[in-house]
Amino acid sequence: MPSVTDRYDPLDAEILRDPYPVLSELREHVPVFWHAGMDSWALTRYADCVRVLRDHVTFARDPRRTGGTVPEPSLSVQTLDPPRQNAVRSLFMTALRAQDLTGVEDRARLLVRERLNELAGAGPFDVVAEIAVPLSVAVVAHLLGVEPPPYGEFAAVSDAIMRSMDGGLDPALVEPGRVARQQLSDLVDSWFATSARPGLLARVRQAVAPDSDALTRLYVKNTARVMFQGGYSTMAAAIGNAVHTLLVHPGALDRMRDRALLATGVDELVRFDGPVQGTTRTAVRSGWMGGVCIEAGQKVVPLFAAANRDPAAFARADDLVLDRTPNHHLGYGWGPHSCIGTTVAQAGLRALVTAFNDHPARLAAAGEGVRRRAATMRAFDTLPAALLV
Repeated sequence: MPSVTDRYDPLDAEILRDPYPVLSELREHVPVFWHAGMDSWALTRYADCVRVLRDHVTFARDPRRTGGTVPEPSLSVQTLDPPRQNAVRSLFMTALRAQDLTGVEDRARLLVRERLNELAGAGPFDVVAEIAVPLSVAVVAHLLGVEPPPYGEFAAVSDAIMRSMDGGLDPALVEPGRVARQQLSDLVDSWFATSARPGLLARVRQAVAPDSDALTRLYVKNTARVMFQGGYSTMAAAIGNAVHTLLVHPGALDRMRDRALLATGVDELVRFDGPVQGTTRTAVRSGWMGGVCIEAGQKVVPLFAAANRDPAAFARADDLVLDRTPNHHLGYGWGPHSCIGTTVAQAGLRALVTAFNDHPARLAAAGEGVRRRAATMRAFDTLPAALLV
């Protein structure tokens, strides 16, 4: 019988359907293991994952710190470590805090309500195509202050970029991702050149000094692209996962009518079955973790999906506990590279749940969903549901 490490293929259909039993077995028996396909040490315990995410001195996000290179289109806040990261991250965080996030949530709730009115009583529909994609594009575009691109076209570009992150497991995904990244970069360039709408992008553009160097402007534009694409893809995946979780946990949606449970529940939905499955760092110097020596230059992958089900960090880790507090899950990352748009993602999920609960039609499953064949982002390609009147 193959060992548990051999059985962990992130792109295997059974793992895509339900990765948690294998991740639990790995966490218990081989919490740190070498994964040849990822060319990395994989970490499954919460404490080990947090240690790596916090310690940017030892574990680098920037490949250049360990002798690697970064293609120009990838130079963004995501590829910088503190202190070099600080100025760009602060620029975007300041611009985000200046936005009307209550207005963002209200607008998202209105958009979902309009979609539900159209879908109620009309038979089965695809949650991904009819709700997750249009809501996510609209919310992120409104936040940035740009005209939303056509949903279908943008979804295809974003999916190609996300799939390319699994290039180590499937090299055929790399080139389509490069092309898609350039397409999105061209779109962001046009926004910087022409968009006059108020929003995060306008604040960022105003804050960048006119005489700033070309590299700074490149980092800012690439970070805007990453924020749009990453915000969209993460929110769309989170919506699909959240709706699926609510469908298979009868009564959970209704319980979240309680405002207190709504606040804690949207975080628990992300912990329980979140979109982002992990991230990559490179060891700057050699050290030990989980009884394994990680050599300088080797990559490590904290597996968020495993960490978020670690019973050492979460009581009843495999249960959906809507009133879980505290809930320091890794669904939005941790430390200096945590998700810039966490508050926006939370607002989008609150809007989704509230709109479902406010609508007179009842949400019901209408068949089996199809999981996307992707290791980095856990998402549905399709998720059939119905609104029963």
